[in-house]
Amino acid sequence: MTNNNAVRKEKSLLTSMAAIPISLLFLLLVSLFHTAEAQQKYSNITLGSFLTPTSATNSSWPSPSGLFAFGFYQRDNGYYVGVFLAGIPEKTVVWTANRDDPPVPSNATLAFTDGRLVLQQLSGQNTTIADLPQSASAASMLDSGNFVLYNSDQEIIWQSFDHPTDTIVPDQRLTAGKELFSGASETDPPTGIFRLKMQHDGNLVQYPVETPDTAPYAYWASGTAGDNVSLNLDDDGHLYLLNNTGANIDNLTEGESTREVKIYRMKIDVDGIFRVYSRTLDQTGNWSTKWQSTGDKCEPKGLCGVNAFCVQMDTEADCRCLPGFEFVNHRKWASGCQRNFVADRCNNTNGVVKFTMSPLENTVWEDTSYFVLELSTKEDCEEDCLQDCNCEAVLFKEGQCKKQKLPLRYGRRLQTDSQVAFIKMGNMTGPSTKALPFDPPKKEVRVDILIISVSLVGFAFMLLAISGVLIYRNRVWTYRKIVGKGNVEFDEDVALRSFTFAELEQVTNGFNQELGRGAFGTVYKGVIPYNQN
Repeated sequence: MTNNNAVRKEKSLLTSMAAIPISLLFLLLVSLFHTAEAQQKYSNITLGSFLTPTSATNSSWPSPSGLFAFGFYQRDNGYYVGVFLAGIPEKTVVWTANRDDPPVPSNATLAFTDGRLVLQQLSGQNTTIADLPQSASAASMLDSGNFVLYNSDQEIIWQSFDHPTDTIVPDQRLTAGKELFSGASETDPPTGIFRLKMQHDGNLVQYPVETPDTAPYAYWASGTAGDNVSLNLDDDGHLYLLNNTGANIDNLTEGESTREVKIYRMKIDVDGIFRVYSRTLDQTGNWSTKWQSTGDKCEPKGLCGVNAFCVQMDTEADCRCLPGFEFVNHRKWASGCQRNFVADRCNNTNGVVKFTMSPLENTVWEDTSYFVLELSTKEDCEEDCLQDCNCEAVLFKEGQCKKQKLPLRYGRRLQTDSQVAFIKMGNMTGPSTKALPFDPPKKEVRVDILIISVSLVGFAFMLLAISGVLIYRNRVWTYRKIVGKGNVEFDEDVALRSFTFAELEQVTNGFNQELGRGAFGTVYKGVIPYNQN
């Protein structure tokens, strides 16, 4: 019994000792959290502070833990100002100020002065980083990734979380009416061609840029509804929608339970798909995709630009031009395609086929029909477009022939759709069309034609001059034969001319020698009477 009691007491003591550090650790973490929050708010960036892009120690303002930083980051064409993850080897940007402004050179300065945060350049092109309702007296880069500005009462008057670009981080909300815009490329922060909008009706929707917020232009939607709905990301990767009462109305992702220390971010990527990424905070970690809005890379509308369509190749997207078209920029699909031919006339006349119709099976497009016909066959639909000068393409499906004008947009190949697109294109071998080089430089073509024309005229004048010299020399030689040697054998190319009486007397030996047959008949001796008086 004594031994059993001793064992029980020992176990109880060990349990108590094990519990104390856990409690202390919890209290310590809570204390550190509140201390960090206080430090974030009151260990401020003061007026008079400034940053320069190339400074080794003063190019950014870090958060208390050093995980995030606000300041300059470099791209190939210059420097931008933004918030980025500084606690990992690669500077992952999560927010950019004035993203559509040109980058600044290395001699720029970011100055916190006169109650404003101003990007100053030697050229005098100064811009403000934040549109403030009142003067700021302090600023902070928080460990949450939020850069904030305070007034003199230490109240937040501006924060980067309210002005997202293409990314949200944990504890940041995309509130009703706000949008995320993709970047121009993986390395260029300016606004790209896709957007993700948290609509006022509670629906989270993806669209191409510069389109109405209506269903025909949407390519992904959460299908939710409610008042003041917001998109939220937790620090465990949980992405979800809350309504105005705080109720969760949709889980886009589930949170992760892991012993590893991770950081998460949600971004609308250049390809138009928005994804949740995770990364461990060790120096050898990499970003990995936890979730994405779609696995079909052809789904985002406008990826391939106008007059082009997207084809899914395994897991990748491939853009292709309409028949008779070529890419405007092979390195930038979104620039679309343009015709590589021109036609003299718009219709087929005199039995000469100036156009043909080229089919694209199983393709879908934005429908901007200017006229719709009920026709039984696709051949009838083709023929009707050929006879219509305004028709540049038709969409045929289930007896409907929809006439279109160029450009065609949002094209993709979809094997499950029976629609056929017919594209009117020039007969490249016919007399009425002329092939053009890709993106012809019209000014250079006109200059080349002018140079060739001048050259031909010059060459013609040169030939005339040479011919004139040769003719002149030949005639001079003939004249000398006549005058100098008395030889009157006229060449056929010698023109008729007059001679003096003395010259004729000399060459005819006193008019006693027969001249012979020339180009103008026979001259005989004695035919010219001679009267010395």
